[in-house]
Amino acid sequence: MFQKILIANRGEIACRVATTARRMGIRTVAVYSDADALARHVQLCDEAVHIGGNSPGESYLRADRILAAARATGAQAVHPGYGFLSENEAFAQACLDAGIAFIGPPPSAIAAMGSKSAAKALMERAGVPLVPGYHGDEQGAAFLREQADRIGYPVLIKAAAGGGGKGMRSVLQAADFDAALASCQREARASFGDDHVLIERLVGQPRHIEIQVFADAHGHCVHLGERDCSVQRRHQKVLEEAPAPGMTSERREQMGQAAVAAARSVGYVGAGTVEFICEQDGRFYFMEMNTRLQVEHPVTEAITGLDLVEWQLRVAAGEPLPLTQSEVRFRGHAIEARICAENPAQGFLPSTGRLQVMRTPACRAFEVAPVRVDSGVREGDAITPFYDSMIAKLIVWGEDRAAALARLDAALAELHITGLSHNVGFLRRVVGTASFSQARLDTALIEREHSALFEAPSLPIELAVAGAVLRLRADAAAATATVTSGSPRDPWSRPDSWRLHGSARQHLRLQVDGQSLLVTTTTRADGGLTLAWDAVEVEVRSSGPQAAAGSVGCELFDADVRGQRLRLSVHRHGRDLDVFAPQGHARVHWPDPLRQGDDAPSGGGRLSAVMPGKVVALLVREGQQVKQGEPLAVTEAMKMEHTLTAPHDGTVTHLLCAVGDQVGEGTELLKLQAA
Repeated sequence: MFQKILIANRGEIACRVATTARRMGIRTVAVYSDADALARHVQLCDEAVHIGGNSPGESYLRADRILAAARATGAQAVHPGYGFLSENEAFAQACLDAGIAFIGPPPSAIAAMGSKSAAKALMERAGVPLVPGYHGDEQGAAFLREQADRIGYPVLIKAAAGGGGKGMRSVLQAADFDAALASCQREARASFGDDHVLIERLVGQPRHIEIQVFADAHGHCVHLGERDCSVQRRHQKVLEEAPAPGMTSERREQMGQAAVAAARSVGYVGAGTVEFICEQDGRFYFMEMNTRLQVEHPVTEAITGLDLVEWQLRVAAGEPLPLTQSEVRFRGHAIEARICAENPAQGFLPSTGRLQVMRTPACRAFEVAPVRVDSGVREGDAITPFYDSMIAKLIVWGEDRAAALARLDAALAELHITGLSHNVGFLRRVVGTASFSQARLDTALIEREHSALFEAPSLPIELAVAGAVLRLRADAAAATATVTSGSPRDPWSRPDSWRLHGSARQHLRLQVDGQSLLVTTTTRADGGLTLAWDAVEVEVRSSGPQAAAGSVGCELFDADVRGQRLRLSVHRHGRDLDVFAPQGHARVHWPDPLRQGDDAPSGGGRLSAVMPGKVVALLVREGQQVKQGEPLAVTEAMKMEHTLTAPHDGTVTHLLCAVGDQVGEGTELLKLQAA
């Protein structure tokens, strides 16, 4: 077994690998960029080496610097994690040439499966069913358009070297093909350095099911069951589960044998995933093979009781697989939710910022447990624009799917994150939809359940207001205690609206998830509160604040709101309050009346960058007339493209940026004069 390995990655997967390596007595070396100097994975490893600037191209994609770090530290092997260089055959070969083991498949297997088009040709020869499409080398735009017309719309354009949903576009009609192709090729070049694409018929109501395979250097290969990854946004997975709902043992055996055959056909060694697109009637088609560990591998670990990273290390060290196919056992049901810094209501736009609060449910990391959290960040860390938007992975296990669903909803309710936009509330709504709870799964689930997912409030407004008012009153009471500590019976210095006669009444202007309210609070004779705004009146009683263990700046209130007993957790940062309840979360802002414009909406409709990033395309010129909705410019940030469109008809009067410019959030990119 290795004595020391280098982990050529960052974030939660680097932490994941380091934890297993430490349990096995293997020393670890981290690599880090400027942005990750204080990152969690750096602190978890025994040694760390700085390899460059903030962007992946300056650091985590620099194979030369990573190999130099391995040689300098005496690492015997490199674990690439996933993403970055994990499926780069040249990097795998360079490791071997340097006498350093690559914890992954042989370079030849990566090459065989690295191109979607080449892999499909290989599978076609092996008799594995494929989706009808074009997988050839001719890449002229006119030729590709002809192929799409031949296949028939709708079609799917996919980067041949792609993965993780990058370089993928659905095209519903011929008129949209050229723009979709250009965008897909641009994203493919930026993400993979290769703009080759393939075109396939878009399967209606498809399920995305993948098979985990494992092979060693002694000729053994097994599968560890399937995962259903159908719930997706922007072709990227949101929720994954194992086993796949509705999977029969016969169909599992068919797909498992096909996946093992695919692995054997390329001399595979290590962990890999064979992905299939499945029709609702059970027919399945080979889609691609990922020659690495998958983000969603924990659900397989949860139902098998195995540590797949340990298997990777043992196989890379030359050991045989620990189990034969007949010895693999499955128990229970597991679901993984990807917790991301993004705004679902704005097209899942990635978010950046500092994690002011990050409270997770009670769990045991990296173990088979009812609740598990894998994360590469901690409270106080920043989510930057340089890498992907993942904050954590929340994994739950239950004896059956119903138990796992209940546990997932409860765990999501206990997950408190503030300081940036995130998808926790959205995930709770997905889990609660009829489609997901009843296992009516396909890749269009989110679109089908749109009204339930995007139009429902995260938290009833009366609970948000109650939590905010209770916290503000508690803070005022604390201030009163400080002010009157020298003269506790002096009522005149109290800032809590005390009155000599009559009830104490205050007026508070609050913004709840952007909605402005004027709330009147009245202290009743029984010590309770009446909150009123517009035509709403709410009776509230609370036992008072309690400090929340392990989270600075949080107060807990056991409150009775309209006769409903519940616990409210309120985190305050200046004039912003985050209210959490079993039903969900709301952000409340308390505007400063002395600060002009504190409650004014930001942005003003300017044609500005929505987040820090790079300008990758300008689609108009000065003096050009455009129509509402017409694409104007494209920026790239956090591995995703964002297209700026015209808010109205008009004329482009000034271009304020150039292709290649790095721009900050809110930077005005161009000026548009209304028609």
